[in-house]
Amino acid sequence: MSSTDLVVVVPGITGSTLTHNGKPVWEPSAGALLGAIRTFGRSLKQLQLPTGIGDDHPDDGVEAVAIMPDLHSIPGLWSPVDGYSVLLKRLEVMRLAGKIGKLLSFPYDWRLSNRYNGQRLADLVGDELGQWRDSDPSRNDAQLVLVCHSMGGLIARWYIEKCGGAEVTRKLVTLGTPHRGAAKTIDQLINGVRRTLGPLSVDLTSFARSLPSSYQLLPDYACIDRSGSLHRLDEINMPGLDTAMLADSNRFYRDLAAAEAARPASMETTHVIVGTRQSTSTTVRLTSNGVEVLSTIGGDNDYGDATVPMAGAIKEGLPMDTPFISRVVDRHGHLQDNPYVLDEIESVITAVPVKRRAGGSVPIRVNTPELVVLGEPVTVTVDIELGEDQPVPAVQIELEPESSLKTTRLVRRTPTIRGRHLETTFHPEAPGAYQLRVTGTAPGSPVTPVGAAILVWQTETNAPSS
Repeated sequence: MSSTDLVVVVPGITGSTLTHNGKPVWEPSAGALLGAIRTFGRSLKQLQLPTGIGDDHPDDGVEAVAIMPDLHSIPGLWSPVDGYSVLLKRLEVMRLAGKIGKLLSFPYDWRLSNRYNGQRLADLVGDELGQWRDSDPSRNDAQLVLVCHSMGGLIARWYIEKCGGAEVTRKLVTLGTPHRGAAKTIDQLINGVRRTLGPLSVDLTSFARSLPSSYQLLPDYACIDRSGSLHRLDEINMPGLDTAMLADSNRFYRDLAAAEAARPASMETTHVIVGTRQSTSTTVRLTSNGVEVLSTIGGDNDYGDATVPMAGAIKEGLPMDTPFISRVVDRHGHLQDNPYVLDEIESVITAVPVKRRAGGSVPIRVNTPELVVLGEPVTVTVDIELGEDQPVPAVQIELEPESSLKTTRLVRRTPTIRGRHLETTFHPEAPGAYQLRVTGTAPGSPVTPVGAAILVWQTETNAPSS
């Protein structure tokens, strides 16, 4: 690793702010996620993409402006994500310490295809790297280090393999990237958004179905459970999915895999960090009115990060127990904030061992809804993985509202213990976004901390009267 390298952060889907003709349409400010979703909903007609858009830009006046610093989520499109301020701050500290040369963010229009955004990434970093090298003779050998969360890793892979990035990329670090897709996307595209969101649910579902990026998150692995045997999406008639967009998604994965197979060095420069031990949609079963989501594959539960299953997190051709990935017990939207992950990123970038903070010796599995309607309880369950003679460690669960909910305070609970299964229930008093944290009760606890985000929605029927 050269200390003059240019580090580029590429966020996941929904992780960039968007404007339409200069006016913000997707820009959650700190503590204002609910309002941002409603603003986004009012702009859906302008944001929905035309049929057959492919790898083009619709020239509709939509532009990406910045990376999301805080919690963001669009119901029915992807999981809530905590934002990238913690990751960017850690990388900025490294820059100030002289461990990296320059730090750059790549916001992009996440509605569009990964091929389109891969080329946009090429255009941006080509100019930036050239200027950076020319600015000082000591930087002549500077290269790129790409740090990517979720779908951002797919964009970076396309840039590296298909847009000339291999020649100037020293390392690719991916966090929770669905390298072979995620079954959750099938559920979102076919079953759609919860009806309790009112008219917005229909609009959000139609919007999601218009996006090439959504289709390029569909599983590339055999994920359709049919009478006990597994089939790929292109082998089964899938009601509700656009045939042409599905075929295009398959080509995207096939072309990417073929390019990487032809360049063995891609394996040497890629560092994959995945979330594990969380219940995760892995396969689906067709029903009379949609799909039923299963957390197993071939009868086994390989878990994942609650969004991306292990079957989708590992690149094609690698066994499930491959040593080429780092496993962290946490959920998808919290990986980029996880202290162990941040230490791992620094170690990979600098090629110098970093004293990693202990991640805990007792893995936990946290189950919680991502979306509830105001008035519904939020039930959180925790399963602890222990040896036969290990005592159950003390666990606490916190639910903290976003900063705008000034009348609602952090609530801390000690869950009810039933063997190795813990449970507690919260009753949020106000709509908005909440951060959930499950930890041990004292410093040095063996419990592996896990974080999650929950969106509490307010419908017209439970809104206060004016």
